[in-house]
Amino acid sequence: QVELVESGGGSVQAGGSLRLSCAASGFNRVTGYCMGWFRQRPGKEREGVAAIHTDSKRKYPGPMQDRFTISLDTNGKILYLQMNSLKPEDTAMYYCAADGRAWCSNTWWNAGWDYWGQGTQVSVSP
Repeated sequence: QVELVESGGGSVQAGGSLRLSCAASGFNRVTGYCMGWFRQRPGKEREGVAAIHTDSKRKYPGPMQDRFTISLDTNGKILYLQMNSLKPEDTAMYYCAADGRAWCSNTWWNAGWDYWGQGTQVSVSP
């Protein structure tokens, strides 16, 4: 079965950087999936951070695109989120997700994602 495992979260001061990783396993192919990062801040709804298609490498940026960059390793099995210039309001649980669609939805942030990781906590102090 599909498994997604996040890592790389932690505590950082405002202005710092973190790189999150999501190791994916259990897919019947290594290309042709939509993968993404989401976050949930305390007391707020889950929001999309960014998405990427594992085959075309097309990126679907979110509101934090000026500071956050999504990417894949060469074989498409590890999803990354590079976060720079972190702000206290970036404090959240960050999740990676994937689905088996052949393409990412135009409204990917509200799409029916099939698989989710357990999340990794990011805490940014002022």
